[in-house]
Amino acid sequence: MESKQLIAEHLLKIKAVVLSPEEPFTWASGIHSPVYCDNRMIMGYPVIWKDVIQAFVSLIQKNYPGAEVIAGTATAGISHAALIAEAMHLPMAYVRSSAKSHGRKKQIEGIVQPGQKTVVIDDLISTGGSVLTAVHALEEAGADVLGVAAIFTYLLPQADKNFEEANIKLKTLTDFETLIHLAVAQGTISSAQLEQLKKWYADPTSEDWRMLNQ
Repeated sequence: MESKQLIAEHLLKIKAVVLSPEEPFTWASGIHSPVYCDNRMIMGYPVIWKDVIQAFVSLIQKNYPGAEVIAGTATAGISHAALIAEAMHLPMAYVRSSAKSHGRKKQIEGIVQPGQKTVVIDDLISTGGSVLTAVHALEEAGADVLGVAAIFTYLLPQADKNFEEANIKLKTLTDFETLIHLAVAQGTISSAQLEQLKKWYADPTSEDWRMLNQ
């Protein structure tokens, strides 16, 4: 089984990704979505987590050769980044969403030297806004950010646009397309539900996809 399919299978098995076209979820942005991803579930399944970390290591070695620092996003990317860094014998850091208002008022915890080749780890990519904020903080500190690695992406066009405008490379372990087709093959969702998911993907801000259920 290909790595993308294996990770997608794991996410479906532990219900880290839930598909619910009939009862959509509401994201923090207010968008109604038939799919919800909570990759923090992975931490409760050590065997699956090991597969995820190994997949991350392979992805980084292939796409970001010469990486010198693994930097996780706070908070979702921290645990994965720590295990990846250990497996690759590299230093690890993490980046807050904003600088602390007290103490040394740091946004980056750990040591990232100017010029060090850094890979940023996140668990999930929707529009990419939060992880690109972390990338910007690292670049401001002088890091040479090779790119971003994440577990899952919704493959939203807005994310593609944001990463392209930021001139930042993105690689993920699996994605929305791989997952929904695997779900159909497993009988987790029907062909009709697949059409709803595809329609949502085409325009997440529209409510038209919900009309298919009426």
